[in-house]
Amino acid sequence: MNERNPADFLSRRAQALADGDDATVVYDDRGFVVDSYDGDQIEREERAALRRVHGLSTELEDVSEVEYRQLRLERVVLAGVWSEGSSEDAENSLRELAALAETAGSQVLAGVVQRRLRPDPGTWLGKGKAQELKEIVVAEGADTVIANGELAPSQRRALEDVVKVKVIDRTALILDIFAQHAKSKEGKAQVELAQMQYLLPRLRGWGESMSRQAGGQAAGGQGMGSRGPGETKIELDRRRINTRMAKLRREIAEMKTTRDTKRSGRRNNNVPSVAIAGYTNAGKSSILNRLTNAGVLVQNQLFATLDPTVRRAETPDGRGYTLADTVGFVRDLPHQLVEAFRSTLEEVADADLLLHVVDGSHPDPESQISAVREVLADVDASDVKEVIVINKADIAAPDVIDRLMRHEKHCIAVSARTGEGLPELLQLIADELPHPDVRVELLLPYERGDLLSRVHADGDVLGVEHRPEGTHVHAKVTKELAGELEPYLTSSVA
Repeated sequence: MNERNPADFLSRRAQALADGDDATVVYDDRGFVVDSYDGDQIEREERAALRRVHGLSTELEDVSEVEYRQLRLERVVLAGVWSEGSSEDAENSLRELAALAETAGSQVLAGVVQRRLRPDPGTWLGKGKAQELKEIVVAEGADTVIANGELAPSQRRALEDVVKVKVIDRTALILDIFAQHAKSKEGKAQVELAQMQYLLPRLRGWGESMSRQAGGQAAGGQGMGSRGPGETKIELDRRRINTRMAKLRREIAEMKTTRDTKRSGRRNNNVPSVAIAGYTNAGKSSILNRLTNAGVLVQNQLFATLDPTVRRAETPDGRGYTLADTVGFVRDLPHQLVEAFRSTLEEVADADLLLHVVDGSHPDPESQISAVREVLADVDASDVKEVIVINKADIAAPDVIDRLMRHEKHCIAVSARTGEGLPELLQLIADELPHPDVRVELLLPYERGDLLSRVHADGDVLGVEHRPEGTHVHAKVTKELAGELEPYLTSSVA
């Protein structure tokens, strides 16, 4: 096993988080935001309102308050299996796991990487290496091991039997972060569904309580007619979980109907839509705040915001469109989350334009682009017109930006911190959004100023002339608007 000094990769995880602070923020002496392009950031102040105070506990270990709830910070050791790619790729993946672990509220003590062609089917690491991991856990005083991959139920049990502490995998860790950060009713339902989908095949008995059957008089003393084999505790739990999952799916379907209704309303009003997608902590919310002053939470943290936000914006020439921020992606995003958040991710699939935000300061931005595109393909959004937005250009290496600009067809570099490139981004959005395609010439009576206003708002006005009999307008409009303007047409060319 190739053990890495925790000071080695944990100090360098700044490349995953510390360099990722893309908001221009000034704090007061209490740590609250006093000046920011990101709005009031009330939610961030709420999260910061409970701070850890060391040395006050009367227990052997300090007790802390994190993310609104009191819990004991878990002391974790990270373990990864390096089966493909370079050693740098393996270390970058482990640094990302460290950032995920700290986001979930744990203290990372050490990280180890095991070189194997494929994970061991028994203990994932192999029996000998699992024993070495146990020695590291004991030496560090850890109480949890986090595996940088998805473990089969049998692998997790076998590894726990060796290391004698709790073992969780990357999927369970990401689900825990989503559970902490979900705020809306829909987001909470989606996360709960994903957690139950993950939990169902991993139920196991604890002693006799999960395997004991209840039948006959044990089922309630009902006597004759009620005797039978009964059911084990684990069977009852499976039934309850399946019942709860069915209810959650119905609730999410009802919420999806509401979301579809709003989306169809925007479509009927011919409002173009732009979706922002990208890797977690790439700066999507910061860009949304810069462009629309939305006030969405911005925090140097993975998956800080989960609930989608839709805001109205205008192009420099005055055309309205919607700008939607979506949940961030990550390598090997659990398929349970992709399925549960499918209704939310459909905002991307139905968009007219996709702003794919990339962290230009990341050591391997190309791998982030590939990971995001894999998820977009899963939700049938790979055909949406895409613009690569390289964020954090103020701290990114110039050669990285040049490399991405050469490889990607539609690409622009910006900085949400400094505002660099944002005017160009706004103009690019205006150029790429669909334009009205019906050319018309109108003579509008002066009392129909409402129609003139709609032509200005929803079309491209090519010329206006005020005549005694009314306003002569030469413009391009949508087919729907052209139908309403038909009584006032002097000529029309599609």
